[in-house]
Amino acid sequence: MIDGLRILVVCPARGGSKGIPNKNLKPFLGIPLVARVGHLVKEIAVVDRAIVSTDSDEIARVAKEAGLDAPFYRPDDLSGDRISDLQVLTHALIEMERLDNVVYDIIVMLQPTSPLRTVLHVKDTIQMLVDGNWDAVWTVSETDSKNHPLKQLTVENGQLDYYDPAGKQVIARQQLVPVYHRNGVAYAIRRKCLLEQKSISGERTGALVLKENLVSIDTLWDLELAEYISRNTT
Repeated sequence: MIDGLRILVVCPARGGSKGIPNKNLKPFLGIPLVARVGHLVKEIAVVDRAIVSTDSDEIARVAKEAGLDAPFYRPDDLSGDRISDLQVLTHALIEMERLDNVVYDIIVMLQPTSPLRTVLHVKDTIQMLVDGNWDAVWTVSETDSKNHPLKQLTVENGQLDYYDPAGKQVIARQQLVPVYHRNGVAYAIRRKCLLEQKSISGERTGALVLKENLVSIDTLWDLELAEYISRNTT
């Protein structure tokens, strides 16, 4: 709890994965990705409840061993690969308020696929939400200028073109306005934002910009890269 606000951490970890089979159970430096979330949350005193939202017996077992509760299983209609974060978090919030008979004011989503997150990242995300009275706060990273939207191209029938015609006017990277992308480290969302605005961002979303090298795991290459970064970061 922080400033009288009760905090629920939700780790979304379904069993199916097309990019990496059983991705959420993949070891990262010897520890399953979902278990790393449980280990980290134990170090965050302001968290009132931390759960995994899953449809998998094995993920539930590993999560519980690591310190996350698994008080329910996702229904079948929330287990596909086209289910939104909003749907998963809303279901988890409603279920936990029913089971615990309390109201959770802040929902923090910690996806297993961001193993380079730190306790400070999560604490700072929650604190920014509270201090700034935001509807939600997302962690983001600045996008490398080589991947800037104005440098993106399309290929149609073998013909190359700019995704955005304005890209033709860019000569030097100094002309580019910085853009940012989700790094998946942490999302802190107010209850009203989820249930009333029906959004994980809402009308006012704060951006916590992280400077570290961070990787969101989608492929085996991502996993290897994240392990390399972790081993070589002092």
